[in-house]
Amino acid sequence: MGTAIVLIVLIALVVVGGAYLVRSQAAAKRRRLDDAKAEARRWLERLGGQVLNLTGTDTASQQAIADAAERYNAAGSQMEQAETIEQARLVRETALEGLYYVRAARTAMGMDPGPELPTDAERERAGAVTEHRSVNVEGQTYEASPEPGQNTPHYYPGGRVAGRPVPQGWYSEPWWKPALVAGAWGMGSMLLFSAMFSGMPGVPAEASMDSADAGTDGGDMGDGSDMGDMGGGMDFGGFDGGF
Repeated sequence: MGTAIVLIVLIALVVVGGAYLVRSQAAAKRRRLDDAKAEARRWLERLGGQVLNLTGTDTASQQAIADAAERYNAAGSQMEQAETIEQARLVRETALEGLYYVRAARTAMGMDPGPELPTDAERERAGAVTEHRSVNVEGQTYEASPEPGQNTPHYYPGGRVAGRPVPQGWYSEPWWKPALVAGAWGMGSMLLFSAMFSGMPGVPAEASMDSADAGTDGGDMGDGSDMGDMGGGMDFGGFDGGF
């Protein structure tokens, strides 16, 4: 009889302890999610403030603000659906990308771009346009420049698109967007990479692969624009000047 009572007590303790552990883990997960969503919301609000208060003064700044607004709308939609820590982080990454476009717009208008934003390894590896280039590919002219201009009003903050690095810079048109949607580059794009970036300082060799290698570049075709780790572990609290 005594043994049975002890066994019942032990079982009860195990059940109660297990229930407490499950509740504790669920509460900790909820706190982490709340923290991730709060951080994402701060970046989203900063982006929204800039998008609502900036007015472009030329084609380049207007286009950059339009791109920032597109990211703001996307991040807002993601925020409404965020139910996991990973989804909350995606909101933050989208908002941060929008803030890169805000910085570009402010630069195009001759304004202080504000403090530096967190970066990521893929953006660093993608390099940046360091000189003006104008090339003709399949009968169409494309231009790239480190500065905004009448012929280069489209900004890209740099990063990996469909497995290939696209350098940060200003371009005559957003020729990388089809690859963002399709997740792969066409042969014409391979020719463009070679003509546009071959031999350009500050651009990795991978970004200027010639057409002979294009057909064999199975590589990591990715899933669109890989934002990588947007400053994980970095202290974002100090980012408030001007934004």
